[in-house]
Order: sequence, then C-alpha cells, then structure tokens
Amino acid sequence: MEYLHTMIRVADLDASLAFFVGAMGLVEVRRVRNEQGRFTLVFLAAPDDVERAAKSQAPLVELTHNWDPEVYTGGRNFGHLAYRVDDIYAFCERMMKAGVTINRPPRDGHMAFIRSPDAVSIEILQKGQALSPAEPWASMPNVGVW
Repeated sequence: MEYLHTMIRVADLDASLAFFVGAMGLVEVRRVRNEQGRFTLVFLAAPDDVERAAKSQAPLVELTHNWDPEVYTGGRNFGHLAYRVDDIYAFCERMMKAGVTINRPPRDGHMAFIRSPDAVSIEILQKGQALSPAEPWASMPNVGVW
C-alpha cells in the first residue's frame, strides 16, 4: 500500500493557495480544471517531496474547489485519505471479510471508497491501469456516503 494524498475542500481557492503556497511554502505540482464537473483540483507537495511527487503523484495535499458556493459543515471540507494498492479487488475483499462496508465498490476496477470507524472517507485506487470490471464488484450498489 502507498500513501497518495489528503483532499481538502476549499471555499476560496486564491486564499487557500496564498496560505498553503505563499505562507507555508508548499509547491503546486499539478492542476486539473473540470468544466463539466465545475471544480478545480490543485495538488501541492512539500518542497522536499516535489521530485517524488512529479514521478509518483504522491505524497500530496489536494485542494478541491467546487465552483458553486457551498457551506461545508460536519467536516465536509475534509474530503478523504487516498491509498494506491496492487489489487483493488483483493484489497476490497479483505476489507469485507474484516467487516468493513465498501461504500463505493470498485465497479470500474480503478476506484473504491470505504470509511473508518470514525467515518473518515478513504479512497482506494488501483496501481497502474484499471483492472477489468469483474463481479461481484461490477454489480454492487453504492452504500451510504463517502
């Protein structure tokens, strides 16, 4: 397992960049602007992690700016932890056997979400290319929120 990033939703992207980049000294390593989804993702690395982040896209802080105003309550501004695994299907099966609910199954062979006992969302990503869709995952519905 490999730690990838922590996602934080931000209301004001400029103010957040002034804080994380301007004041703290993190370095912007990647930006994704999604017109259809109406959001911008900005990935930041600590100065000593920039080279590693450029190669492996980790370890990072992901700032998510949703263009439509939203008041974040109940910890919604904190998004999730993210980990990359060698086999997402084997990982999710192991979690289910341990009694963990798969909130967003890996129907696409690429991404799943689970939650910790304290309701912290955890994104699980397949290392490399997505696996081919497979049962029981391809038919599993989402459960709860993540």
